[in-house]
Amino acid sequence: MTATQIGDCALLWCVLVAAWEAAWGQLRYSVPEEMPKGSFVGDVAKDLGLELPALRDGGVRILDRGRTQYFALHGKTGHLVTAKRIDREQVCESAQRCVLRCEVIVEGEMQVYGIEVEITDINDNAPSFREAETELRMSETTAPGSRFPLAEAHDPDSGRNSLQSYELSGDEHFSLGVQAGPGGDQRPELVLAKALDREEAAFHELVLRASDGGEPARTGTARIRVAVLDANDNAPVFSQAEYTLRVPEDVPVGSTLVTVTATDADEGIYGRVKYSFHKISDRSSKLFNLDSESGQISLKEDLDFEEISSHELEVQARDGGELFDTAKVAITVTDVNDNAPELTVSSSLSAISEDAPPGTVVALLHVQDRDSGANGEVRCSIAERLPFQLEKSFEDYYRVVTARELDREEVAEYNVTVRAADGGSPALWSSAVLALRVLDVNDNAPVFAEARYSARLPENNAAGALVLTVRAADADWGQNARVRYRLSEGRVRGAPLSSYVSVQAETGALYALRSFDYEEVREVGLWLRAEDGGAPALSSNVSVRLVIVDENDNAPQVLYPPPAPAPGAGWAGVELAPRSAEPGALVAKVVAVDADAGQNAWLSYELAKATEPGLFRVGLHSGEVRTARAVSERDAAKQRLVAVVKDHGQPALSATATLHVVLAESLQEALPELSERAAGADSPAELQFYLVLALALLSALFLLSVALAVLARVRRAGPPAVLRCLGAQRFSVAGAAFPADFCEGTLPYSYNLCVAPGRAVAEGAWLPPPPPSLAAEELLGAEPCGKRSPTSSFLVHHSFSFS
Repeated sequence: MTATQIGDCALLWCVLVAAWEAAWGQLRYSVPEEMPKGSFVGDVAKDLGLELPALRDGGVRILDRGRTQYFALHGKTGHLVTAKRIDREQVCESAQRCVLRCEVIVEGEMQVYGIEVEITDINDNAPSFREAETELRMSETTAPGSRFPLAEAHDPDSGRNSLQSYELSGDEHFSLGVQAGPGGDQRPELVLAKALDREEAAFHELVLRASDGGEPARTGTARIRVAVLDANDNAPVFSQAEYTLRVPEDVPVGSTLVTVTATDADEGIYGRVKYSFHKISDRSSKLFNLDSESGQISLKEDLDFEEISSHELEVQARDGGELFDTAKVAITVTDVNDNAPELTVSSSLSAISEDAPPGTVVALLHVQDRDSGANGEVRCSIAERLPFQLEKSFEDYYRVVTARELDREEVAEYNVTVRAADGGSPALWSSAVLALRVLDVNDNAPVFAEARYSARLPENNAAGALVLTVRAADADWGQNARVRYRLSEGRVRGAPLSSYVSVQAETGALYALRSFDYEEVREVGLWLRAEDGGAPALSSNVSVRLVIVDENDNAPQVLYPPPAPAPGAGWAGVELAPRSAEPGALVAKVVAVDADAGQNAWLSYELAKATEPGLFRVGLHSGEVRTARAVSERDAAKQRLVAVVKDHGQPALSATATLHVVLAESLQEALPELSERAAGADSPAELQFYLVLALALLSALFLLSVALAVLARVRRAGPPAVLRCLGAQRFSVAGAAFPADFCEGTLPYSYNLCVAPGRAVAEGAWLPPPPPSLAAEELLGAEPCGKRSPTSSFLVHHSFSFS
């Protein structure tokens, strides 16, 4: 394989790796430290396949989780750039590999992508010593080849840029030795190359130089002064070479963690031991304090397991003769559940339609706990009664989705509380509240307040009168709940319903457009429609029953006796009463009807005028004219009675009826009276003409009655329609009342009532029945009911009208 092919394969492999990482929501970049703000890190838009319009609309952003943001996303180009100058040694103090992480959210997809940026080291730090000058005290008896540990230089850079070598200069009595530590670090030692002589030189000045491997290399120096002392035979010795302890992170400040102990067999100044830190990091030096006399190591500041979980110290015990011993102190910080879970809402919706399908994402959450182990294991939950549930998204990200369809009419707003609890004992928890408004969909039709409506409207109402108001409510909201009312089409007595009533579209008020007449329309049934403002609109119907209430607007109408044809034209009707009639004998009956209904049609009768006031009386409710006393010889043969018929309306309406009664035992006896009454100036020839005419009419009526009787016998199925008035059944209207002595036959002759079509019979009117059977000769003088004119009302047997 050629070099070109190898290069192509490497490039293809890199592209595949980048595509695989992007597909799994993870991008990796590398940038050196100390780059200026706004320096290019990577092309996020290209690597994730994002469209630039989505970036410009703010649909893609870096999540802010409350920590320092080192990177920013350029809105126009989609490039990831540095948000500030990054110092690797400050950000990653003790890490060999410094990796910073951030997350990018795509709002439209509710998708989170993780980005890792490795900060590479540059040689921006020179090696340095904790103390620029150090003094060592050595006995002049110290044997050549003795080694004395020196303070190590510290270089926060990494790799080749960190500390690489030491150099010693200044005196031939000393040389430099370097030992490798257990972690691979270099530990400088001062080696005595030539015996010391205090009398020759009491002090020796040396310079220790530390260099890193950068280009160019950086160096740091420390001055070492060696004081030559008299002989010291014994060095201090620690009780143990290494002290190991575990300390919980919540130990109080000032607590003694451990006491190191070293002994020296010498006496006096050479046996007095003092303790000091020989090797300690900057961070540890701020946390721990060492008592130089007692060797107690105490806590100066609070420990934080999440920041540093272990500390390694070296303690040196030195006597007065500058002999010493070292011991290692390893402090392991144990975790305490002192951090509650951090719950952050990365993205959320403020409103959702009520018809959103189950599984719709409404929020994206991030949760983390700085504790470790069970203390850092977080469980998220939502109240079960809410129609939402949690789904794991990416690493520590969760999505809040709808568990079922929502109903705005049931709950219009939700405050969804997401609770995150860790596994500590006791557990710590935190919560976040999502305020979600449910948008309305037109899924409810208007509902009327009543299942059906009815109203009573007095007749003769004014046009435009308010009949009633219907109400319909819609459980939806806004335009979807705006209800308008309409009248369904129909007809009343052949006319359109809309010409009788109308409904106000906004209020539901039903108005009468014309005046109603109870005698024409007694009830109107109609349908009203309530329709909301949705698209498409929903509607419902309700029935309305409009009852017309009767008013007393019709006076009673007298059917019998008939009115006189013209003033002075003669009698309209004559009744014959025998002078031998007993008190209470039925003489005639005043019959009247009222077109109204109910109480307005209840009629009462009273006698207003009479030739003999005490001779006759009228039944209050029956209208029967009866003798009030026995007829005397002094009573005039001709009696004129005026009856008043009143209804029970408020106010009452009335009509009058004039009845003429002749007191005679027979028709022959009454004829002279009738003759005198009938236009006294008429000649005998005219009177004879009227008598002949009356006899001719009676004969015609007799022949017609015989023919009808024969026809009735032939047709056994029943009498023809024209003879229904002559039937054997009682005829009553509106609960007619009959006198108690009706069956006794107080009336020696019968009345037949024929009511014209379309007329109503007044309530309470008594109609006497015909005899059980009618012989042909009994029908003399009876006019057939079917032959009567519309204005005719009554036929009275053996009664006459003269003009």
